[in-house]
Amino acid sequence: MPFPKRLIVALVLATATAAFAAPTGTAQQAAGSAQCANRETPPPPVDTSEQPAPGQKAPTALDVPEKPIGGDRLGECGLILPPNSAQPPSGITAASWLLADMDSGAVIAAYDPHGRQRPASIIKVLLAMVVAKELRGDHVVTASAEDTQQECTCVGLKDGGQYTVRQLLHGLLLTSGNDVAHTLARQLGGVPNALRKMNAMAKELGALDTRAVTPSGLDGPGTSTSAYDVALIFRGAMKYDEFAQAIKLQRAQFPGRNGGTIMLQNDNRLLQNYQGALGGKTGFTDDSQHTYVGAAERNGRRLVVALLRGQQTPTRIDAQAAKLLDYGFAMGPGGVGKLVDGAPQPKQAVVPTQSTDTQNDAAAVDSRTGRPTPTAFGTVGLPITAVAGIGLLAGLLLFIRSKRAKAARARRQAAQGV
Repeated sequence: MPFPKRLIVALVLATATAAFAAPTGTAQQAAGSAQCANRETPPPPVDTSEQPAPGQKAPTALDVPEKPIGGDRLGECGLILPPNSAQPPSGITAASWLLADMDSGAVIAAYDPHGRQRPASIIKVLLAMVVAKELRGDHVVTASAEDTQQECTCVGLKDGGQYTVRQLLHGLLLTSGNDVAHTLARQLGGVPNALRKMNAMAKELGALDTRAVTPSGLDGPGTSTSAYDVALIFRGAMKYDEFAQAIKLQRAQFPGRNGGTIMLQNDNRLLQNYQGALGGKTGFTDDSQHTYVGAAERNGRRLVVALLRGQQTPTRIDAQAAKLLDYGFAMGPGGVGKLVDGAPQPKQAVVPTQSTDTQNDAAAVDSRTGRPTPTAFGTVGLPITAVAGIGLLAGLLLFIRSKRAKAARARRQAAQGV
């Protein structure tokens, strides 16, 4: 029988519309990345610390989520404020910062919150969080010679010296010991395994701008974080009592290298001079510049602040954090986004369903980004393939009609006695 022409036309139009109606996730990501200078990677390094080892390649940039984590406005790379809000205090030198309510997760204000920067030593908060989750505070650890040979800042561990995990956390968080970071990483199964656990924890939290490449925060190829992620990680770490108790200490006793004890002093000045300070962490490298994350409480309200790539002049980075905390406590409960309570769940692939006219095919979805994955057909090959299929079908129908016509002629000739 004849193949209905209107069905062929409808099928071709439907295929073309599906293929060309919208840009791909990759195209949208590229467009968004072009708008913000540090959407994909931190600024270029100023030294050689991020050069890959001989024979190795630098890691590729982390994927940029199709939708900004925490809300659409947090994808902006300038100043982000609620409507009719007062301007933030002057003298904030950080290239990106974020201020949020630590309990509700509401982001009060931000500047380029998902801009990718380097963490420096505030990545130790992520290490401490993994340690608090996996190791008992009273577990005794023996330091190794390798631990004592790390690039300092160092507490001063002794080869063969014994320390509890709790004491090591004090050395990690109060005086930012890189020797301590290496020791704790060994207890988590070695540095590579510790980094896997740190990055898995970041991903679980929804900190998708973050890649830890050293347990101490020293720069290395592929290092990355954002003000949003740093605040998110600090908020998560504060849920562990071992961390929350350590980060608020102004001083703590620690075993001395030559016997006896020494006194560790917390390098977070806000503990001494900011009302309601709950603790915080500072950091610095030549590439990252000055970084800070901390929290404070007033009248039952807890705020967290994170600043990345700041300068110490004309105002110290911790004093800049204090200004932003004051600003946040003076603002209402409204916000511009949210610190998420976990990584967004990936979209599930939709099972194709049969309709009365055509079959709608659902694209597979990338489990990390939630974006449709590229297919063998792409956006051009699909309509071409569909048209080719229609051509084959039409040819088959013509062949069947020709066969039937020949059979009919043969029957007529037989009936006429030819």
